[in-house]
Amino acid sequence: MLLLALDTATPAVTVALHDGHDVIASSSQVDARRHGELLLPAIDRVLAEAGLRLDAVTGIVVGVGPGPYTGLRVGLMTADTFGLALGVPVHGLCTLDGLAYAADLEGPFVVATDARRKEVYWARYADSRTRLTEPAVDRPADIAGQVAGLPAVGAGALLYPDTFPKAHEPEHVTAAALARLAAERLAAGRELPAPRPLYLRRPDAQVPKNYKVVTPK
Repeated sequence: MLLLALDTATPAVTVALHDGHDVIASSSQVDARRHGELLLPAIDRVLAEAGLRLDAVTGIVVGVGPGPYTGLRVGLMTADTFGLALGVPVHGLCTLDGLAYAADLEGPFVVATDARRKEVYWARYADSRTRLTEPAVDRPADIAGQVAGLPAVGAGALLYPDTFPKAHEPEHVTAAALARLAAERLAAGRELPAPRPLYLRRPDAQVPKNYKVVTPK
């Protein structure tokens, strides 16, 4: 097994290789505006670090969000393209699940990432491997009662200490955590979700209301 894992659902552009036993190479860069520019060089970098070629990959794992439309689609389109070119399966994993796995907390806790617009993407977890709620997007003040008293991880939690007073790192997901979680579930015979994006809301970019369509005469 050689899994290529990647995620662009948060400001982190993160890539890792997992050989079925552990992560053998990884790269993470935080830059919310350069997902498309940084992802392919990061893939080249981890392959070079591992001394392997792309055609050695036997499966791909991609974070499906939730996340902003523009960044999230970079990772998903890249994963789909590589899967088709290599003829290998492409698996999806919730980005919040990767953060929960990396947090390695015991007992209930919350994962929250920055959704912009003064909102967070979030979910509750029973432990680092068990999500209790579906991912959602909300204003922190609106969910304060649901998360009160719980530890929290992620950039969204760190941004809003009034709602998440027990917030701490990890701030962003890593592909290394996604790869380890995916490998663990695959080894247990569990089927991973399809690589379908969790946008949860419409894209930030909109067609102007007064936009005029020009048709040829």
